[in-house]
Amino acid sequence: MTSAETIILTNTQIEQKIRRIAFQIYESNSSENEIIIAGIANNGYLFAEKIVEVLSKISTLNPVLCKVSIDKKNPITPITTSLKVNEYENKSLVLVDDVLNSGTTLIYGVKHFLDVPLKRFKTAVLVNRNHKKYPVKADFKGISLSTSIKEHVTVEFKENETIAYLD
Repeated sequence: MTSAETIILTNTQIEQKIRRIAFQIYESNSSENEIIIAGIANNGYLFAEKIVEVLSKISTLNPVLCKVSIDKKNPITPITTSLKVNEYENKSLVLVDDVLNSGTTLIYGVKHFLDVPLKRFKTAVLVNRNHKKYPVKADFKGISLSTSIKEHVTVEFKENETIAYLD
């Protein structure tokens, strides 16, 4: 982080947002036994891991973590997941990413899962920006932020600290 960067979420604030999102996911899936938390590699997956950790403590749900690999430079290439399709078919699934910026990554992730019959499908992001190119929304979000198109939101996941900043 440089001096030109502004912290928008501290580690404590991020932990609170993760906990709130986990409760919201639990509320909307309280009748389920199992839920798939599908995190978009890299930071989306790290965020998903933290959600799963909290869900395991606060609920009776069995959260199953899934890594979703999308080529962000060429999102049209086939998407891969760490689970086989039959492992998330007819189940509730939450697609997770750290920042919803233009919506490109999330929309291609959504498109991948539309080919699979799911019981319920939601999205979760830590930071929701208002520069969408695609009509995609986050069902669960930590913070909504109006920024200029030139500003960039970065979420840093370190071993003992996570921060989100604007540069």
